[in-house]
Amino acid sequence: MSSHTTDIFSLNNKTILITGGTGSFGKAFVKEVLAHQNPHAIRIYSRDELKQFHLQEEISDSRLRFFIGDVRDKNRLKEASREADIIVHAAAMKQVPACEYNPFEAVKTNILGATNIIEAALENKVPRVMALSTDKAVNPVNLYGATKLCSDKLFIHANAYSGNRPTRFSLVRYGNVLGSRGSVIPLFRRQKQQGYVTITDKRMTRFWISLGQAVELVLKGLQTMKGGEIFIPKIPSMRITDLADAIAPGCEQREIGIRPGEKTHEVLINEEEGRRTIMTDNFYMVLPNHPGCKSTMADCIPMAENFIYSSDINSSWLSAKDLKNMLSNDQA
Repeated sequence: MSSHTTDIFSLNNKTILITGGTGSFGKAFVKEVLAHQNPHAIRIYSRDELKQFHLQEEISDSRLRFFIGDVRDKNRLKEASREADIIVHAAAMKQVPACEYNPFEAVKTNILGATNIIEAALENKVPRVMALSTDKAVNPVNLYGATKLCSDKLFIHANAYSGNRPTRFSLVRYGNVLGSRGSVIPLFRRQKQQGYVTITDKRMTRFWISLGQAVELVLKGLQTMKGGEIFIPKIPSMRITDLADAIAPGCEQREIGIRPGEKTHEVLINEEEGRRTIMTDNFYMVLPNHPGCKSTMADCIPMAENFIYSSDINSSWLSAKDLKNMLSNDQA
């Protein structure tokens, strides 16, 4: 492991604001930080009071602060981020069909919401802002991916607006998360009771990451960031048919056809980004190409010409047994 990733970034005595804090990632992040570090406060920012109530019941800790608010509300974000040391931006409209059917709402949350985060962070001089991206922002084929691509570029370019302020912005990007609400795994578990699972295309491959790995990537990114980088984990791929075998062994696999806006394979780094990508032992880092952003290549290895990080040509693959082990470890 490279020297700059040897230790997890310390959040001791820090005030952290996490948007979308009641989601799958938010809860995992909060539990990890409270279990192993001693932050001054973690501010949970979300618009669902019921989810906040359930989280308060699940995690009773005096360091948690609960803010009802929407990322569309700039003034509320400015209040929530006042005197914060770190913002982790995990709030988004993520469901592809919902974004396709409600495009204006997706733009308001994913793009205008990103702008509000940026402006609040700059006004309050928050030192570090880490936003969560998605593989769907790479060569997007649906509105969700397009809004996240726009959001990503806003965060990277925001470093040019920092001026003499300490605020720096970076991103983490990863694929499907085991245990998240958007995963296909809960669907397969429900369907196996009927003796079959539905697969859109049997050629399909996907990247997979556990919630624990996603949290670790954010913490490593917070430690390493100079501003403008995209941090991408080295994670395995899996064939959708092997995934179905792992979750519903012996069940019939019915192919129903690819859905609008769905890709056969996922890409985490495209060819253009590959020219600006360097590698550590545990993750890739896409360096910014905007002149107002500065990063470093120290202790890192540049990638070869024409490098692409795609789920179908990955060097690491999950078997059904591997997936079962990941699921059991993530639930432990």
